[in-house]
Amino acid sequence: MQDPQPPTADDVDRCVDDLRAALAVHGITLPSLHADLPGFAGAYVPPAGLVALGNCNTATVRELTVALRKAAEQ
Repeated sequence: MQDPQPPTADDVDRCVDDLRAALAVHGITLPSLHADLPGFAGAYVPPAGLVALGNCNTATVRELTVALRKAAEQ
């Protein structure tokens, strides 16, 4: 799904905050989750507005997988 208009830095920050809050409901924290600001400074036209999910350990991946599967069942 692509955004109809290029995202702003505020849009990306809001997305990061929303995802962080949604994950927290399930007790999941992605410590490296952040807006990828170089995506706004690169050669992307329009700016990509990327979110870096970062690295996480296998326990976090398993928790995220369980949460996503539960949500898919609803």
